[in-house]
Amino acid sequence: MAHPVNDHALDVIFRDARSQNGFIEKDLPEILIRAVYDLTKMGPTSANCSPARFVFLHTPVGKERLLPLMSEGNREKTAQAPWTVIMAHDLGFQEKMPKLFPHNPGAKDWFNHNRDETALRNATLQTAYFLIAARAIGLDCGPMSGFDMAGVNAEFFESDEGEMKHWRANWICNLGYGDKTKIFPRSPRLEFDEACRIL
Repeated sequence: MAHPVNDHALDVIFRDARSQNGFIEKDLPEILIRAVYDLTKMGPTSANCSPARFVFLHTPVGKERLLPLMSEGNREKTAQAPWTVIMAHDLGFQEKMPKLFPHNPGAKDWFNHNRDETALRNATLQTAYFLIAARAIGLDCGPMSGFDMAGVNAEFFESDEGEMKHWRANWICNLGYGDKTKIFPRSPRLEFDEACRIL
């Protein structure tokens, strides 16, 4: 039987975690990036379809491709972040179904009528798992939607001659160790009765 995590874990993942606007100069090794993905991939998706794809930008060359496509308010913090991730989904995710759902060979065809919707919904779930996983192992995140989506798709995906040509951007996240002096006061949240109904 599963046991609840302790209050410290809840603080790290939710209560004390903040969206970061800046990062301190501290190395973030690739092994931690891989560890975040290894946790992320365990989250559930429809028939294990796993359509999320992640493009990790760490080198100056990679960042230079992205920076002109970021909104002005997001450009500097993206340049400063040790890692930036393009959170994407694969419109060709069905090709992986024989590996991901091997006990039903027909699963590849289940999503013919709602491929794009399935890819976006399930990848969005997975990218939320990613944010939680990153926080759980001690990293800070700066999730953003202020960027030229068509430009990112054209620059990174649509011109690709391999599998990435079917990938499409959803949102972008900076990763590192946050500079606590650059966060804003936490904004209010809706109370249970404002956001929820019990029927």
